[in-house]
Amino acid sequence: MAASSDAPGWYRKDGDDLVLLIKTQPRASRDEFAGIRQDRLHIRIKAPPVDGRANAYLIAWLADQFGVSRRDVILEQGQSSQLKRVRVRAPAGIPAALVELVPQPR
Repeated sequence: MAASSDAPGWYRKDGDDLVLLIKTQPRASRDEFAGIRQDRLHIRIKAPPVDGRANAYLIAWLADQFGVSRRDVILEQGQSSQLKRVRVRAPAGIPAALVELVPQPR
């Protein structure tokens, strides 16, 4: 998933890191990448938005998806909002569900 000048606005590379603009939907029936909406990656998670549980759950889920430890997933913005900016430090891989969402070079 290499960023280029025509890359979507919901992600960017920053050195070895990946920065994602996310819209979360807590209390979903399952955890999943649910597409791109309004230039943000829409993620559904099962956790409720109570006492920071949804943020902790999102961080753990993203760490698992990208093959990194929880400390390598940083919530940079949006602690109390559905709109978030998340940094994934040196992801081990890109989840297949995300690869499908990135326009491929022709």
